[in-house]
Amino acid sequence: MWVLGGARGRRAAVRGAASLALASATVNTLGKGAVRRTRPVLDHVPVVRHLPRQPLTSSFPSGHAASAAAFAAGVALESRGLGAALAPVAFSVGFSRIYTGVHYPSDVLVGAALGVSAAFAVRGLVPSRTQLPTPARPRVDARALPEGDGLYVVVNPSSGSQPQLIDPVRQLKSALPHAEVVLYEDEAGPLPEVLAEAARDAAREGGVLGVCGGDGTVNAAVTPALKYDVPLMVLPGGTFNHFAADLGVDSIADACAAVAQGHAVRVDVGRITPLPDGPGEPGYFLNTFSLGVYPELVRLREHWSPRIGGPAATLLGIGRILRTAHPMRAVVNGRPRAMWLLFAGNGVYRSLGITPVRRHDLSDGLLDIRIAHGGRLARTRLLATALVGGAARTRTYAAAQVARLGVSGLPEGTRMAFDGEVVEAPAEFRLDKLPEALTVYRPLEVPPRLDH
Repeated sequence: MWVLGGARGRRAAVRGAASLALASATVNTLGKGAVRRTRPVLDHVPVVRHLPRQPLTSSFPSGHAASAAAFAAGVALESRGLGAALAPVAFSVGFSRIYTGVHYPSDVLVGAALGVSAAFAVRGLVPSRTQLPTPARPRVDARALPEGDGLYVVVNPSSGSQPQLIDPVRQLKSALPHAEVVLYEDEAGPLPEVLAEAARDAAREGGVLGVCGGDGTVNAAVTPALKYDVPLMVLPGGTFNHFAADLGVDSIADACAAVAQGHAVRVDVGRITPLPDGPGEPGYFLNTFSLGVYPELVRLREHWSPRIGGPAATLLGIGRILRTAHPMRAVVNGRPRAMWLLFAGNGVYRSLGITPVRRHDLSDGLLDIRIAHGGRLARTRLLATALVGGAARTRTYAAAQVARLGVSGLPEGTRMAFDGEVVEAPAEFRLDKLPEALTVYRPLEVPPRLDH
């Protein structure tokens, strides 16, 4: 499921595993501890059906049935098709506990009910895609390219840390046969230069710039798209595809259909401007900007993920940072602050506790600012706030929505991250937005589906 199911399959696998973990912990600690019920007598069960080793814990409720039902229900809440495929497996697990004589039917029924309840509890903490409203954004007229004429797509095959299981070039050429597709290679030069050349070609034909990759690759396409005033086609093809997900483009087929039919929207672009008249050009971000511990977390995740995988690398990085990092000092809108983290989202994010999850509106004109303050016991208080789901404002954590933000007084060598890319930060800069500056193709709004 994780390997072959694509993004939807990975989400379903994670949700199923989390539901299983919650159900198992609940049944084996609270359930079996609260009700002490002896196992059924095996006199009437044929010996051939006996388990090699009989369980010694309380019969009520069935932990196996709870775990199987929790995993299947958790998967179904993210993907109805995968959940339906797992339902017979969950039923078989429950039936086997009765068939082998180690549980009463009521043990299995209550265990399964607890498992399903655990899946819904996890969904209450972490909403599924179907619970979140489709992000709002203004529609705009855009050129339809039924065969792909005038579309120039740059595919970054090395984007992210996971191999792409379906050839994006083959998918593109099948859906839009006249599109010009460039498979990026390091020998061709820096990726921004390759994207700039593709944008120039698209502008000459009144066409479209396409980019296939993760958030970092998509970010590299923003500057040439703005410079040459061409619409952008985003194809999810990396480990992290947050912008494509918030846009409503879940697959290459979605993006191709939108371009073929001319369905597009306008979105805001976040901007980082060095001050006063600092060196370098402004930087842009479609998702997030951050200072503090997050850039270091990105570095650690990229270092460890090839060996242990992205989720484990993230957890390991958080543990390292909490042990070794120190608050950063800077001046934010004229006020000196000690901070663990300064986060700015391009648009207001819905949150799980203090963690930004998904945006409802990609053209709201606002920066979503989150600051994790330093100070006495701030590390412990911030971790506790994150675990229990913090409020919008605490002594450790503050949130606000603004149109612009000024930052100065940064020590030399401070790192900043935007859209997952880490670079050195200027000593002073301004964060603001270019409202509805970028035209991006995306499918028409459709009613939510349970397998979305």
